[in-house]
Amino acid sequence: MEVVVRRLGHATFALILSLAAGAALAQDYAVGSIKISQIWTREVPAGAKVAAGFMTITNTGKEADTLIGGSSTIASKFEVHEMKMGDGIMRMRELKPGLVIKPGETVALKPGSFHIMLLDLKQPPKASSPIKGTLVFAKAGKVEIEYRVEPFGTRVPGDGGMPMPGEGGKPKGGHGSH
Repeated sequence: MEVVVRRLGHATFALILSLAAGAALAQDYAVGSIKISQIWTREVPAGAKVAAGFMTITNTGKEADTLIGGSSTIASKFEVHEMKMGDGIMRMRELKPGLVIKPGETVALKPGSFHIMLLDLKQPPKASSPIKGTLVFAKAGKVEIEYRVEPFGTRVPGDGGMPMPGEGGKPKGGHGSH
């Protein structure tokens, strides 16, 4: 181990270890022909009543399936939403009856696009404290999942996010600092 550290340098070695640890913490789930991966949310400002959930969903089956609902331990209400630009305005709307995943399709739920809304928060998400939840698909049924919680302002997992209000105003770096 010491030889590796000398050759790579301490910072590079630490980065490799943190990336490996992050990959080891990632968990994939499956129900029927639906595969779910990269499940995460982020911290929200104090007093916030909503949080967003993100993930990647793949349908390996021969029929479309629909994410029609779910729940989480921290929110009273769960909705599937879409954000998109229209006439120069970003609009968000609930998808009813849900998000259709076509056969062979992979859909990324991410900031500024499809996402989960966790409404009427009972408690805010806290970094490094996973959140249990459930997803419900029209055909595949229910699957228990766990959201990894990233820092406030994270745009993609691992980007470091932005500081919480009152923490100095200097971004921590990464995509969340834009």
